[in-house]
Amino acid sequence: MSSDIARQWYVPAEVSALRLWLIIASCVTGVLAVIDWLRNDSFSLKISLVCALCLLLLRYVLPDGDNKYKRDATLGCAGLTLIFGIVKFGAGDRMLIDLWATFWVLLPAGLTLWWISSPEISSWAKGRITQVQAEFGLARNKIVKNRIEIIGSHALLLHAVLLIFLPVLWILNVAMSPGNILGADMDLSQWEFKHHFSNQLDPESEFWIWTRNSLVISIGTTLLGLALAIPAGYAFSRFKFRGREQAMFSFLLVQMFPGIIILVPYYLVMKTLGLLNTSMGLILAYSVTALPLCVWMLKGFFDTVPRELEEAALLDGCSQAQVFRRVILPLSLPAVAVTALFSFLAAWNEYLLALTFMSDNEKFTLPVGLASMIMSKNPMWGDFAAASLLVSIPVVILFIVFQRFLIEGLSAGSVKG
Repeated sequence: MSSDIARQWYVPAEVSALRLWLIIASCVTGVLAVIDWLRNDSFSLKISLVCALCLLLLRYVLPDGDNKYKRDATLGCAGLTLIFGIVKFGAGDRMLIDLWATFWVLLPAGLTLWWISSPEISSWAKGRITQVQAEFGLARNKIVKNRIEIIGSHALLLHAVLLIFLPVLWILNVAMSPGNILGADMDLSQWEFKHHFSNQLDPESEFWIWTRNSLVISIGTTLLGLALAIPAGYAFSRFKFRGREQAMFSFLLVQMFPGIIILVPYYLVMKTLGLLNTSMGLILAYSVTALPLCVWMLKGFFDTVPRELEEAALLDGCSQAQVFRRVILPLSLPAVAVTALFSFLAAWNEYLLALTFMSDNEKFTLPVGLASMIMSKNPMWGDFAAASLLVSIPVVILFIVFQRFLIEGLSAGSVKG
């Protein structure tokens, strides 16, 4: 009976975790082998593929509590995987990506070797576990499984953070390294702030002119876009009128086409109105372009506001305009904040229209100005990287400030009523 209990109910939490982790590690190692292929490193490519196969084989020889020979096969396969992992690390260029790829081989193999050789799991793997040990193992699994899940989830989140942080670190290295080398080695001892960042922060630098232009255009786009989108979204949400469905469908239809299609018509209209090379021209173009998305976002939120609040305000003597201004608008601040944030970012990051409409260097916005640094025969990669990091600071500050409104606004229209 004890052996039946051990076989049917008790499987160590470590073994269950390895069954999943080894498959993931094998897939990641196989994907990372593409890097060796791109570098034309045939030896490292072969070692990476062998490591991926060893990890996959290690998964399928894991003990199941019935066959004692599987434990010995698992330990032998784990040791062989460790050897190939060490060879892989020595064969690579020992860059950060090589260390990370080796980590995906050595850690799962090392954990397998450590866990499977432990006395508790060895007894289970050989089928020598007693009923008392099985009951103790089931109780222990609750604690161990929770710890493994916490460690695994944190490791997954850490990898997600690293994938996002590595490009930023690479840009920071270009900005802090002397010269204008795009692929400079990571040498912290040569980092200096005074060169590239000082060029951009100089009071006479064109960077401040571009920043001023972008701020004026982005803030103007946000204010004009909200002035048009808020009443439009409320009207589409609350009133029934002829052409309402067709207008909403047209807003969706416009979003299906790429922005380059409207480039020539926009240029002709702006030329006719005399708005080329002016901030007002870009503000009008950006406001109209972002209007469909803003209207749909605000309409979705207005649909969630109970009509009973408006009816109660009307009974108290408020006019329709007062109801909108004193009841609906205060309740809609999270959605308005999110819409304002998206409008601001759309204008802040837009490049194509600004490049087409603006011909004067002093009228450039930040995206166009930054692009001009690398369009010459001698691209200033260092200054470009430093300016890119400076440009991202206002965006980060906005997301931090509007974080609470962003969460409330994005989830506000998910439930109606």
